[in-house]
Amino acid sequence: MTHFGLSNITIHKIQSVFENHTEIDSVIIYGSRAKGNYRVGSDIDLTLLGDKLNNTILTKIEQEIDELNTPYLFDISIFDSLKSPDLEAHINRIGQIFYKKNEQ
Repeated sequence: MTHFGLSNITIHKIQSVFENHTEIDSVIIYGSRAKGNYRVGSDIDLTLLGDKLNNTILTKIEQEIDELNTPYLFDISIFDSLKSPDLEAHINRIGQIFYKKNEQ
């Protein structure tokens, strides 16, 4: 295990899904995996940033992540669609960049 309790192979697989969606500017990991107090079965909390993201794209991304057949459960959201100020504050406080679009 390396970053966030995930192998480099797993991180690469997940990031490859994000790379195929140009609507994503960046992805923030938060929760126990960002704080470092995760357990073996901890889920992976991710929130997506990008002006062109919508629920249709989110559903497609969730399906593609599910098809990776990793042993993890994912909680994926669009940051701008979050309805909880407490969750937004938590993400802003402890979130870490998991993926950032390559701006070439």
